[in-house]
Amino acid sequence: MIVGTVREIKNNEFRVGLTPEAAQELVAAGHVVLVEAGAGQGIGAGDDAYAKAGARIIPTAAEVFASADMIVKVKEPQAVERAMLREGQVLFTYLHLAPDPDQAHDLITSGAVCIAYETVTDAGGGLPLLKPMSQVAGRMAIQAGATALEKANGGRGVLLGGVPGVLPAKVAIIGGGVVGFNAAQMAAGLGADVTILDRSAEVLEKLGIHFEARAKTRFSNRANLAACVAEADLVIGAVLIPGAEAPKLVTRDMLATMKSGAVLVDVAIDQGGCFETSKPTTHAEPTYVVDGIVHYCVANMPGAVARTSTYALGNVTLPHVLKLAGLGWREALKRDRHLLAGLNIAHGKVTCAPVAEALDLPFTDPAEVLG
Repeated sequence: MIVGTVREIKNNEFRVGLTPEAAQELVAAGHVVLVEAGAGQGIGAGDDAYAKAGARIIPTAAEVFASADMIVKVKEPQAVERAMLREGQVLFTYLHLAPDPDQAHDLITSGAVCIAYETVTDAGGGLPLLKPMSQVAGRMAIQAGATALEKANGGRGVLLGGVPGVLPAKVAIIGGGVVGFNAAQMAAGLGADVTILDRSAEVLEKLGIHFEARAKTRFSNRANLAACVAEADLVIGAVLIPGAEAPKLVTRDMLATMKSGAVLVDVAIDQGGCFETSKPTTHAEPTYVVDGIVHYCVANMPGAVARTSTYALGNVTLPHVLKLAGLGWREALKRDRHLLAGLNIAHGKVTCAPVAEALDLPFTDPAEVLG
């Protein structure tokens, strides 16, 4: 198979779909790898590194899209990229379609086979291709929140860990999954006063055992959520419903109960955000203020630490890339039900039920597409 990767063009996105090491593995397996010139610059991988790995360096993204059987990316294709997709071409990347009807429409029109990292599952019910970026985003959320809390950046002027004689900042983390767990690790490690909210008794028990006295847990109902948000200096939104749009848990009315200069970091922004007042921002302009509350809603947070993120992502995506390239997408999905869960759109049909529901589009059983 001809496998291609291109330079990411989303604002301040420096990750790349294939590392030189991944390209080498694909070439060793008998595949042709096309890499757009400069695609790996953001992770410190020059064209020579890819050429040494056996990849072919192609001048433009258009040429890669025109020749490749499968495109491997990181972020969802932008409008100019979607226009280059063709019938039957495989796209393997993050898509986050639920809050993005324009992208969904273009992918349906293209006829391409679109497999989303974020809905691929594993035997334990987890999301293995989303997990490493959730780990990065959870840890970065605390860094970003701590920076936004600085007075010069519009925040309250509070140090997360405090100092002797001065109380630490209060951090409320909504959601105890991978993002929430990693955010709590960072916040607790800095000495903040951390509370994690979740609706799963099992998750709360595991968090309580892990953190012991370093973080508190509370069941996430309306009253507890409102109380924690009102008390917090920093709120991390770490809610995920796989494939679906994130629920709006923090309303605009709740902002009036918060401390002026408090910070909201919405890690769920890729899926539409879990704060009513959230809107996507970029690394170039990461924050804005609503009713005196600083909002950080960068939709590609891990892109800021591109080298770490790219290699973490590549570790989990490469086996699937090799499988798709070696067997072809139909046979690969027939043999692997967990990879099949990643199929969101194929040949003009929506094959992921949460996406179809979120966008009010007809759902097609993926088995029909495979047949």
